[in-house]
Amino acid sequence: MSQTIAVTAATGQLGRLVVEELLARVPADRLAVVVRNAEKARPIAEKGVDVRIASYDEPDKLEAALQGIERLLLISGSEVGKRVPQHTNVVNAAKAAGVSFIGYTSAPKASDTDLILAPEHKATEEVIQASGIPYSIMRNNWYFENYVATIEAAKATGEIIGSANGGRIPAVPRSDLAAGHAVVLTSDGHENTVYEFAGDDAWTWDEFAAELSDVLGKPVTYRNVSTEEHAKALQAAGLDEGTANFLAALDVNIAAGALEVPPGDLRRVLGRPTTSLRAFIEAHA
Repeated sequence: MSQTIAVTAATGQLGRLVVEELLARVPADRLAVVVRNAEKARPIAEKGVDVRIASYDEPDKLEAALQGIERLLLISGSEVGKRVPQHTNVVNAAKAAGVSFIGYTSAPKASDTDLILAPEHKATEEVIQASGIPYSIMRNNWYFENYVATIEAAKATGEIIGSANGGRIPAVPRSDLAAGHAVVLTSDGHENTVYEFAGDDAWTWDEFAAELSDVLGKPVTYRNVSTEEHAKALQAAGLDEGTANFLAALDVNIAAGALEVPPGDLRRVLGRPTTSLRAFIEAHA
């Protein structure tokens, strides 16, 4: 497959990793990135990648930036409440520019879930599917990196506090997701697919605490509390009220099974197992 590939939001935490994975698979002259800030993209440009400047809010610039692109990875924007019109701008620009394939980083079970993050992703999936452009919807599950701070706090206190109440989390590191996105962009057979990109094994917080205890050689326990208590504990740890309430609400979703998906999509795409909970904890504890 010798097509020109573009990645949006390529200076973000996920985007940078996707670019690295793509550069391991294709020559730099077959790769472009679409970013808002040229200075942030300087390290990418220094590798020979074509850097094109456009934001999700600039339809004309997006269409110009996507000229000559055949396969596009649309990495979800970070501005909650604005993502549907922003993503629609990208899809419309891709169609006008003649892009032949779109990959999108969506949310778990986006088309059928109560997950509070999902509605904008569901709407974006529908925009992509209605565009007539062949696509792959890649629904990224929870990042392991979300829990690095949890490990640090548990090392100090011996306790993890939450309100997930036994809900299972098939977390996966960004590096595994980036590799999966790169495979889809550089290989055939992914047209009009919907993948649940998740870890091979889903764990509960009790299991997380037990694994962390074993790695640290000292006890760590998980204490399940009410949503209100959880939000107050997060505020006490330094988060603002809005963020604390949002994170506590996510635990309500987790308790209801919002992250539990059939395993195997990411493993099959990668051709290898995903990173385990044990490996993640050992790397960060």
